[in-house]
Amino acid sequence: MTIQEKIERARKAFAQISDYTQEQVDQLVYESAKIIYKNAVPLAKLAVEETGLGKFEDKIGKNTDTAAVFWDYLKDKKSVGIINEIPEMGIIEVAHPVGVIGAITPATNPTVTPLGNFMHALKGKNALIISPAPRAEKTTTNTVELIREALEKNGAPKDLIQVVDEITIEKSRELMELCDLVVATGGPGLTKAAYSSGTPAYGVGPGNPPVILDRGYDLETAAKLTLIAVGSDNGILCDGDNLLLYPQETESNFFHALKEEGIILYDRKDDVDKFREVLFTDGKVNSNLVGKDAKVIAKEAGFSIPNTTKVIAVKIDGIGKEDVLNKEIMGPIVVLKSYDTFEEAVDMAVTNMKESGGIGHTAGLFSHNQDHIRYAGEKLPVARLLINQPTPDAWGPATNGLSPAVSEGCGTWGNNILAGNVDYIHLINVSKIAMPLDVKVPDADHIFIK
Repeated sequence: MTIQEKIERARKAFAQISDYTQEQVDQLVYESAKIIYKNAVPLAKLAVEETGLGKFEDKIGKNTDTAAVFWDYLKDKKSVGIINEIPEMGIIEVAHPVGVIGAITPATNPTVTPLGNFMHALKGKNALIISPAPRAEKTTTNTVELIREALEKNGAPKDLIQVVDEITIEKSRELMELCDLVVATGGPGLTKAAYSSGTPAYGVGPGNPPVILDRGYDLETAAKLTLIAVGSDNGILCDGDNLLLYPQETESNFFHALKEEGIILYDRKDDVDKFREVLFTDGKVNSNLVGKDAKVIAKEAGFSIPNTTKVIAVKIDGIGKEDVLNKEIMGPIVVLKSYDTFEEAVDMAVTNMKESGGIGHTAGLFSHNQDHIRYAGEKLPVARLLINQPTPDAWGPATNGLSPAVSEGCGTWGNNILAGNVDYIHLINVSKIAMPLDVKVPDADHIFIK
């Protein structure tokens, strides 16, 4: 089937639900999430087998948690017809669907990205066509087929969601040109292509979050959170931290805490050099090691570590372009660097993002110092600063106030139009009915002449 034919089918399905009520729409959103929840295990297994990325157990959790958290967030939100009234301002807000949305999805999240994008799109009564990553086409197609099955069982047109088969760059480009809105989740090249398509687009920049451990924060807790952040799904999450900055005087105790969590740490220069050599070639990450188990990466570097090891830590001396290890690794590797003052740590984090990637995306801070928290928030050029939690929580679980998302915008820092999580509200047009107000118009002379 051609892209044009898929667009036509999507427009037909979109028209068929034009009169659906909020309740009808929400029921379909719920059923779409439920069927992925019920098939979380086989979809996780297929994703690992097909892509070779990540961990089976973690992908199960991502499939179930995304379905549950997205639904819990969306269930009480208004997205059909009149969605808000502000009497004191004389404003009535009305939601209008966008139409057909094209979503470009990555191999790293071949199930949850399509699911999250569709739940947001359908919440606004839109249709969605997914362009899958070639490496994950089978997993994404199976995900879409399950959702289509759920829609059909509930009396809705299954063409509200479709997937492009035998994907090519040309097909993705055509989809972006013909749809009404693009949501592109991937690297800078994809973002640029989305913005160049001539269609309104939400692009998502690359990750590579730095994390700062502040003085006075419990080292054992920081180690536990680091294990979660870096080890989750073998580190392929774009919001998983890569560089961890710690106070120089805590090195011995902090390293001990990391080891107590099962993190294997290498601080000898010769050992770190070996990891640098296998992880990067000519400044580019070794794609063969992306998302692999820690033991696989260690073996490539010439080391034997326990099969149960989830995370490897390496100590470096330089920040940003001084060391290629500061670039996004997309593996269960955390890079460690000490600092003297908190202000220096913040400067290091900024430099690293500017020179090694990840600017605009996410950063983390372990701290109980409110002045430091605010200082970091003002200085760090990121859309999300995660305090005392794993940086992958940037996706918006129920444990923080960020909106659940599978696409995390990086603002103009990361060449994105949105500095925040792509939400259902971004996939609808909101018009405002404005009533006249019985107010006195400001007197210019009174304001400006003294």
